[in-house]
Amino acid sequence: MRAIVKFALAALGLAFISACSSITVEQYADNEPQLVAEKFFNGQLTAHGIVKDRSGQVIRYFSANIKAYWVDGIGTLDESFVFDDGERQTRVWKLKPNADGTYVATAGDVIGEGKMKVAGNSLFLDYVLRIPYGDGTVDLRIDDRMYLVSDKVLLNESVMTKWGFKVGQITLVIEKE
Repeated sequence: MRAIVKFALAALGLAFISACSSITVEQYADNEPQLVAEKFFNGQLTAHGIVKDRSGQVIRYFSANIKAYWVDGIGTLDESFVFDDGERQTRVWKLKPNADGTYVATAGDVIGEGKMKVAGNSLFLDYVLRIPYGDGTVDLRIDDRMYLVSDKVLLNESVMTKWGFKVGQITLVIEKE
């Protein structure tokens, strides 16, 4: 009986430790095709996606045109969104590379600086986005995880949280023209 209890406690401890671990972009370092931000985010891109609420129900659909280019080592992603209800939004990202291979990502509706890291076929971007909500705004933490599946297709999953609680998610496909 003691052996069974010890085994159960060990299995529970291992499950707890596994649940607390988080996936890092470095885990994808050997994956192909290699994602080079300056190469993929250069030229005309299109995106198509969905927004889900915290329960997983799709609440919005959208498409976007993205003009991407680099000048003096600084990347610009000029994004124009159109949602299924006719709403239009724009966001202009600036991507500044650091000496350690990471990037600083900024935009007008991003609070502070986003942290972007690339490894293998993957790009992780963490930032706080200020969005309209009711008569005001709300700041949401966005955990963007992007995966290059071919030279011209990037899959993007984003989890939105507030006070550590998941409040929604975004899934989109970005295609290089």
